Amino acid sequence: MNAQDYACKAESVFVLPDVVIKIKGLIDDNTASMQEIAEVINYDPAIMSRVLRISNSALYKFPNKVSTVSRAIQVMGTAAVYDLVLGYGVANAFKGVDGKVIDFDRFWEQSVSCALLARYFAEELSFKEPERLFICGLLHNIGELVVAQFSPAIAKKCEMTTSECSPLQLQIKHLGFSYAEVGAKLLRLWGIPSVISGPIARQHVSLTEAETLDDKIMQLAYISALINASDEYNQGYSDISAELYASLEIDADCLQRAMNFTNLQLMGALALFNPGILTTL
Repeated sequence: MNAQDYACKAESVFVLPDVVIKIKGLIDDNTASMQEIAEVINYDPAIMSRVLRISNSALYKFPNKVSTVSRAIQVMGTAAVYDLVLGYGVANAFKGVDGKVIDFDRFWEQSVSCALLARYFAEELSFKEPERLFICGLLHNIGELVVAQFSPAIAKKCEMTTSECSPLQLQIKHLGFSYAEVGAKLLRLWGIPSVISGPIARQHVSLTEAETLDDKIMQLAYISALINASDEYNQGYSDISAELYASLEIDADCLQRAMNFTNLQLMGALALFNPGILTTL
């Protein structure tokens, strides 16, 4: 199968919650009010509680408790709340993937680390919507879950990284393409905006040239998350270079601060987004 084949099969098996589709429709309709969007979220108790939990988490530092979805939309913005609903919805859609095929702890640690790093870099660069980059990071590797579902033997082979062989090299070797390509194609089939699927598709600096500032942030966040989570990878192959972060006017000290921030926030953020523990929260 090629990347499009995997994406098409996944579209028929993994289904986004209705609330994600409805909210996107409302956002696309410029006449929809914040209250209408809040009402859609309120109809899904699981997503409603998740939005409130996230908005009151350490990821944000609002001076007062956010007690309603309407208030969350007011203080965070419609786009930011949609991005969080999307992130939760996609994670939840994949919760049935067999945890024996890949290391889910490793998968979600890398995904959430990438999300936190991307958000940190976006805020450092004064982005108006840093949540968009957070969601790009969170969803950057969902292609691995697709391959784990339909080609478990290949997914296992792609996990066997060493200091000489990176995850991307294994994906090219065993699949002929990257997980990023599969994930981006699935997001497009789901109708997810290109501002999210695009940076995910172009996350590998060794394969694709960055087209936007979002792409550069995604490339830096991806490789930084790998290095942060894997001693083996840190000792060997790496796409990171001074040019990569210098192009964003980010220096080595900022990169280290981003790593430190991510390590401090990681456990709390994992509890918010890892579908393996959603039922316990």
